[in-house]
Amino acid sequence: MKKLNINKETIGEMIRFSIVGTLVTVIHYGVYWLLQLVMNVNIAWTAGYIAGFIFNYYMSAYYIFRKKTSAKNGAGFGVAHIVNYLLQMGLLNFFIWTGMSAEMAPVGVYAVSIPVNFLLVRFVFKKMDK
Repeated sequence: MKKLNINKETIGEMIRFSIVGTLVTVIHYGVYWLLQLVMNVNIAWTAGYIAGFIFNYYMSAYYIFRKKTSAKNGAGFGVAHIVNYLLQMGLLNFFIWTGMSAEMAPVGVYAVSIPVNFLLVRFVFKKMDK
């Protein structure tokens, strides 16, 4: 069996991603939770997503991956987040359709989308921005 080789830099990125991801998730879920009480869950989800997006981009660039912002990584980050947003919207509606409450469905959404988002954003800042 092949040994998984993760270097110190990647471990640091994963730790910093977890810190920023936690903050963004709190912002996103907080906005979503408040708004879903008075409006459609899809609109509330979108508002929460937008609320964390700009903070997430700057923190991803400067803090997580230690890169300068640029048009190239900004565009890549945007595309990665369009993919992530569509994945999250599909999962949110799927979990609600299966009977999960609107308050609990995000738990399943985040469990799937956060690791996918890390890989997409890491690709943008590590591979695409060279």
